[in-house]
Amino acid sequence: MGYALLVSALFMFFSIVVSVIRGNDSALAALLISFVITFAVGMFPFIFVGKTTSLSLKEGYVTIVLSWLLSFIFGMLPYVLWGGPFSVMNAWFESVSGFTCTGSTILSNVEALPDSLLFWRSSTHFIGGLGVVVFLLLIIPSSSQMRLRLTNMELSSLSKNEYRSGTNRTIYIFAYVYIGLFVACTLCYVIAGMGLFDALNHSMSVVATGGFSTRNLSIGAYGSPAINIVTMVFMFLGSVHFGMIFIAVVTRSFRPFRNEVFKFYLWYVIINVAIVAVLLKGRGIEETWGESVMSAAFHIISYASTTGLSISDTSLWPVMPAAMLMLSSIWCGMAGSPSGGIKADRALIVCKIKQVLHPASVNEVRINGRVVKQDDIATHVMYTSLYMLTIVLGVVVCLIFSPSNGNAPYAVISSLGNVGASVGSLGSWANYGTEPELSKLVYTLCMFLGRVEIYPVLTAVSLIFTGKSKK
Repeated sequence: MGYALLVSALFMFFSIVVSVIRGNDSALAALLISFVITFAVGMFPFIFVGKTTSLSLKEGYVTIVLSWLLSFIFGMLPYVLWGGPFSVMNAWFESVSGFTCTGSTILSNVEALPDSLLFWRSSTHFIGGLGVVVFLLLIIPSSSQMRLRLTNMELSSLSKNEYRSGTNRTIYIFAYVYIGLFVACTLCYVIAGMGLFDALNHSMSVVATGGFSTRNLSIGAYGSPAINIVTMVFMFLGSVHFGMIFIAVVTRSFRPFRNEVFKFYLWYVIINVAIVAVLLKGRGIEETWGESVMSAAFHIISYASTTGLSISDTSLWPVMPAAMLMLSSIWCGMAGSPSGGIKADRALIVCKIKQVLHPASVNEVRINGRVVKQDDIATHVMYTSLYMLTIVLGVVVCLIFSPSNGNAPYAVISSLGNVGASVGSLGSWANYGTEPELSKLVYTLCMFLGRVEIYPVLTAVSLIFTGKSKK
């Protein structure tokens, strides 16, 4: 957990450098104090806690959960100390939204923030996209049993299938692809005409499938088809299994993209884009077919990848295309990527279950030619059920505390899927600043469950309260 805090402190230091370069902007003092506090607390375990190479099941899950929670808490400091619209609850919301790569915000005027604080917001996406725990795994010695156990806990079984490498190397593959996409995205943005500062910030957001922008109108502020295309390409790549991208680059072959889950996800996006484009043109939301296809493609990819960036105001969309966006917010991208949601992998398994239930079928489900074990099928079906149940519970709790909150269903779905942008009055250019305080708390809990996934959190809570600590 000390390592996790030192990672946050490092990016606070980078934000301080940005502040100095920008002429010591108004967030310099807030960032300096936050850096000192975070660094001091992060160093505390290295001084007072003895080293260990073993890790129990309980300690592993608690380490993961608390590393995230401590990152949220210390990530609030720059916002709270800077002030402005950041009350304690708003600062908590912005911090959780950043680290979980959700991208929803309480800010009505993003451009009023000093550049250094904008950079810190984007940095929380970059840290959260790679994963707080993945950052510390890159530091822990590869021979450590602690690293092996934490890796197995942090990466779901779905995401491991396509890496075709040892557990330790998996972490490096994920990091290589993540940083490679970030560099490539930044360069493409600059070539497309975006300024370097904005390019760095948006690249951190896009590659992490987060939604923070330096502009009030998000990507729509640039009015550039080239920037739109760059954003779409990297939003989609950011939601694809990183192991597939790594193998494709290393082998210089497109064969990894014959993956059945990838094709399912790709066709899901294409079909949704086609339907939404027709609806937008038919309802007169967009004037030309080119504008309709661009808007439909950008927003479907944005919501499906759980990025949440936008080029137009989706709150003006009719019911049907808006419903397609919310549906995309549930299934989302592939396992082995920073994207949230149920994941296309589980969606494909659920879609194939009907083959098992049919009396004339062979009683097995195959993905990429491999038979999926019945126990694994049950686990994924259970997770999908828990995901839907969490949405219902989140909406119910919000309505108990604020019965008139009509945004609760959309906000909970968006928060649990780590999408950020929603529909209606919480559309792509809107903000959560006027939402009830307790509803914001529920939304942040949903963000956390969506990013870490439900099973690890439930396991950690269960182990804490039962007191079991298996080796």
